[in-house]
Amino acid sequence: MPKIPKNRAKVDTVVDRERKYSVEEACALVKKAKFAKFDETVDLAVRLGVNPKHADQMVRGAIVLPHGTGNTVRVLVFAKGEKEREAREAGADFAGSDDLVAKVNEGFLDFDRVIATPDMMGAVGKLGRVLGPRGLMPNPKVGTVTFDVTAAVKDAKGGKIEYRVEKAGIVHARIGKVSFTENALSDNANALIGALVRQKPSTAKGTYLKSITVSSTMGPGIKIDPAHFVSQAEEG
Repeated sequence: MPKIPKNRAKVDTVVDRERKYSVEEACALVKKAKFAKFDETVDLAVRLGVNPKHADQMVRGAIVLPHGTGNTVRVLVFAKGEKEREAREAGADFAGSDDLVAKVNEGFLDFDRVIATPDMMGAVGKLGRVLGPRGLMPNPKVGTVTFDVTAAVKDAKGGKIEYRVEKAGIVHARIGKVSFTENALSDNANALIGALVRQKPSTAKGTYLKSITVSSTMGPGIKIDPAHFVSQAEEG
């Protein structure tokens, strides 16, 4: 009989893989099941009862997590004149107009979030093949195409995340680090789940929150019981 690795054995004594936990219990277990030597990222995966092939069932948005993500976010802003200055003062790592568009087109990609003023979208749109596949294309639906660059930059730096349902109906999002307190992870998880519930498409039929799982980079998937959120989803 093969020997079970020590780390796996530890996890199996902490997490019941068949049980569905409350958000608070699951976030506590993420910390207890940690065995990696680095500060692992904590992710939430929510499987929704939607068909993303239908435009009216696409779930997409952005939310500022109460406790941020624990990651340093490098923000690039496409803006000119006074708006470029505002972006820099707000803390943008990079800001510029046509010269910056050309730089990105030539291969510069040392940034994590892109914001653009509406008057720059004609030029930024030409970067679709560069930014699109990386999920970096600015979009007014998530607040990254705006003249209020100060607020957009501060939100991005302060823990704003974007989410979008994938082909299989799953939303994946980062909600923090294992070093976060249990309460901070729980607050972030509840904030994201609540946002998804509020965005339930009116055309979605049947069970909306099919499954919820939280996990760290190296840790096991810990199931969260969607039942607590069912009434919210039905009201939505």
